[in-house]
Amino acid sequence: MENGILPLLGFGAEGWGDQLLWGAVLTVCLALSTLPLGLTLGFLVSLGRRSEERSLRFSATLFTTIFRGLPELLTLFLIYYGVQIGLSAALKLMGIPAVVEINAFVAGMVALGLVFAAYASEVFVSAFSGIAGGQSEAARSLGIGRLTTMRRVIMPQLFRLALPGLGNLWLILLKDTALVSVIGLSDILRQSSIAARVTQEALLFYSVACFIYLMLSLVFTLLIGRLEKRFDRGLVRS
Repeated sequence: MENGILPLLGFGAEGWGDQLLWGAVLTVCLALSTLPLGLTLGFLVSLGRRSEERSLRFSATLFTTIFRGLPELLTLFLIYYGVQIGLSAALKLMGIPAVVEINAFVAGMVALGLVFAAYASEVFVSAFSGIAGGQSEAARSLGIGRLTTMRRVIMPQLFRLALPGLGNLWLILLKDTALVSVIGLSDILRQSSIAARVTQEALLFYSVACFIYLMLSLVFTLLIGRLEKRFDRGLVRS
């Protein structure tokens, strides 16, 4: 049995190690590419929810309601297929007979980024509530501008308070990347599915996929833990 399994997991023409490794790399790259988009958009949405402007609060609340309420897979389909159909129809109305194709990686990044932003905005709103409002007033009384106050006073505290919640969202994002396999992106799950179908060793390759996801989660959990300790250490020193 071992002589049959080891070649299947090896690298080269006879093994599937190359494909599984590429799937792991693509999964991490997709998650890392989605993170800045989700964090930036989530932060802006949280500012909108705290704004005194009613229209901004309504728009931000509507955003979080939609993308927290929709299943992630449905959001992915809407971005990947819906945008293609919509743009192709718009071009057709303009007299341009063209078919628009959306890159699967970009579609996955945008869809997962929107979902991540919806949940991250909740984390940021909670973190904002943990910062004393008098700090902003004190900064203004010293003649410090709003942008400088946000960058030098609020942001360091905000991310320290939001880090545990954002760390959990990052781990969820890492697992949600498996959804992109349905639109043809060669992530861990799709590569494992292809290998299982070709070799008829479904239990083996899906077990390997489980192991890879668990190892990735463990590594990033340790990194997040060290980052949290670093933030806490800075707080004690201050």
